[in-house]
Amino acid sequence: MDQRLQRLEDIEAIRQLKARYLNACDLKDAQTILGCFAPGRVEIDYGHVGAFDTRESFVDLFVQAANFPFILDLHHGANAEIRWQSPSAAEGRWSFDYRNVNTEARTITLASGLYDDVYVKLDGRWCMRASRVIYNSAVHLAYTDDTIASVFAGRSVAGVVQYGD
Repeated sequence: MDQRLQRLEDIEAIRQLKARYLNACDLKDAQTILGCFAPGRVEIDYGHVGAFDTRESFVDLFVQAANFPFILDLHHGANAEIRWQSPSAAEGRWSFDYRNVNTEARTITLASGLYDDVYVKLDGRWCMRASRVIYNSAVHLAYTDDTIASVFAGRSVAGVVQYGD
């Protein structure tokens, strides 16, 4: 019974971790994003956004690409499938819906897909050791005061949207 209860508490802690990460992205809270990942070597592969082997290098790109008042983001995760493996290891798959409005460039990007994550429990706290994105759909639009025009539609905006310098 104790192990079953611990497993449920761990799964809820992982749900809270992913929610904290997604909300921190929208709030442009780089320190909270950093704390959602394990220290040391990680595997973050967000496709065209980039691949990173430390949480610091990922957060550096986040600050360069998104930490501006003209970047308006929404990161939404749902349909969690959390596979508890042990008291200190789990994996998860989440669907995501991402929206970005760049009021300076006057563009809108919509993307959806899946996160595949690996979680570890370190010092009593769950964090991500790996996170990979699989893109399912993407639309990139440009807008003016009276029109919205499609620039691109496909599986991902690779080659269409740049992140960072």
